[in-house]
Amino acid sequence: MTSSADRRPPSRLNQEYLTTVPHAPGVYLMLDRSSAVLYVGKAKDLAKRLASYVHFSGPATSKTAVMLSHVRSVDLLITHTEKEALILEASLIKRHHPKYNIILRDDKSYPLIKVTVQESWPRVFMTRRKKKDGARYFGPYSSSSAMWSTLRLLMTMFPLRRCKGSELRPRRRPCLNYQMNRCLAPCAGKADHQSYLDMVGKVVLFLEGRNHDLVKELQQEMHAAADALAFEQAALLRDRLNAVKATLEKQLVVSQADRDRDVFGFARHQTSVAVVLLVVRGGVVTGTRRFTLDDPYGDDPVILAQILKQLYDEQLPPPGELLLPFGIDDQALITERLGDCAGRTVTVSVPRRGTGRNLVMMAQANARQLFEEAGSKLRSWQNLAQTMVDKLHLEAPPQSIECLDISTISGTNAVGSLVRFSDGEPDTAGYRHYRITGVDGPDDYAMMKEVLQRRFKRAVEKDDLPDLFMVDGGRGQLGIAEAALRDVDRNTGVTLLGIAKEREQEGEKLYRAGRKNPIMLPAHSPVLLFLMRVRDEAHRFGVTTHRSLRRKQALSSRLDAIPGVGAARKKKLLGRLGSVKRIAAASLEEIEAVDGIGPELARIIFASFREEEAPPPPKQLPVDTAD
Repeated sequence: MTSSADRRPPSRLNQEYLTTVPHAPGVYLMLDRSSAVLYVGKAKDLAKRLASYVHFSGPATSKTAVMLSHVRSVDLLITHTEKEALILEASLIKRHHPKYNIILRDDKSYPLIKVTVQESWPRVFMTRRKKKDGARYFGPYSSSSAMWSTLRLLMTMFPLRRCKGSELRPRRRPCLNYQMNRCLAPCAGKADHQSYLDMVGKVVLFLEGRNHDLVKELQQEMHAAADALAFEQAALLRDRLNAVKATLEKQLVVSQADRDRDVFGFARHQTSVAVVLLVVRGGVVTGTRRFTLDDPYGDDPVILAQILKQLYDEQLPPPGELLLPFGIDDQALITERLGDCAGRTVTVSVPRRGTGRNLVMMAQANARQLFEEAGSKLRSWQNLAQTMVDKLHLEAPPQSIECLDISTISGTNAVGSLVRFSDGEPDTAGYRHYRITGVDGPDDYAMMKEVLQRRFKRAVEKDDLPDLFMVDGGRGQLGIAEAALRDVDRNTGVTLLGIAKEREQEGEKLYRAGRKNPIMLPAHSPVLLFLMRVRDEAHRFGVTTHRSLRRKQALSSRLDAIPGVGAARKKKLLGRLGSVKRIAAASLEEIEAVDGIGPELARIIFASFREEEAPPPPKQLPVDTAD
């Protein structure tokens, strides 16, 4: 929609600026002094909406006042209609992630199940990205374990191909999956195309939650196979039918009406908001999604409207009915937009009685439960933190804990991995990787010193030091940490701790800076188990990155060392000639024929491989000077 929008240069938000703002629909972007987007909003009348900000007279501590204190300019995008403004607003929020907008967890963080119905021989697999490629996407799944469980069940019931690539590559004989009854082997010509597509249709029925329709289809096919004396096929269909029925038994039936609905629950605790979405398909709850928002901007109808605008689009359209606990801002306009996404009429309502009201009450109870669970976790952590004060001789309960681990193999690809826990839970925003560049060879102490100096220096500058900093190691590693911290600031107030298992029979020892003897806790101590969990998370985080670095190093080719050959040209060379070995054996004319490779670069590539293959010069024989 940006093509139909008239962009105006950003201007300062004041009374004088209001005289230049048109009475037209559009989108406004509030920017700070560095031109970062603070807030994106849409308006039916831009002049009236921005005037409400200029004349805002609420308390100075309100979120609107705080936001306006940071606004230095406003960028306008004028659209033809309010619906265009609505679509453009959602797009800009996803692009800029403004600080004061409602930001749901990005869809890329949630797994989806993709069915490539646009391919001749469709596949089913997990993905984290939606594309406008004609495929069907199901999800997102807030629980990855639930998604993988569903995917495994589908692969068992419906043995579609698992090979990669949109085009089916013919094979002389099928792979092992065919022998294990996990694939119909279309690559070897063993699958009927129409039967394969019928199976894909059943997968779609299952993922849409229309399991009752799927049961009817499977029953009909099973009886038809039995009547035709195809008993092996009938037995296979019977097993699939039993698997679907077993799935149905585990699902919660909430309505006898065969309807597809999304039901929203909304709860507020002080400044935080919890939202629960119940996914109802065919009268059965097939899944849930949960969102918690800390101090969101706007009142409840505005917040829920923002959530609806971000949840649905053409790739993940809404069902035919949405049930809400209360009315939302711009409900008629949003309903029209949702209908465009779904390609059919969508109703958005607030039920007052009957089954719909019961569903909303169930969603509301689940939303309130999120705060109960969060409060229970917080109380549990507070008890554990107080125990840490006693066992580790701390001055106060720690709120933030960091742990450092060094991953290396014989000094190569050395990586420092830092994890952060806040109130007892992993705070992934505080996770960091450090590439170690100033140490040659396997010197663990020097590597740790480099990383600690970098971390402490930046933490002091940002005033972001943790309450407790832990290193994976004993006295030696703890001494390195003490020295690094002294180099940065002697009065940081950070408690340093080392955790190490020096002898198998002795168990874990905790070394506290300033104490001569190690702290020995029982193996079942909650404090020790928690600190071991933090240490193990740092180790896992480091090993994952170290493994990735080794894989990239192993996959790097001789092409990477040739000047002028970047990722794009490397891809074209490999796509045209097939492999590095074939590129090395290619003639100058063959290399030059590759798209994007000119005569000069072709000579460089050709010469690079010839230099590597050239034999060493022969040794100069001594000259015989005898007569």
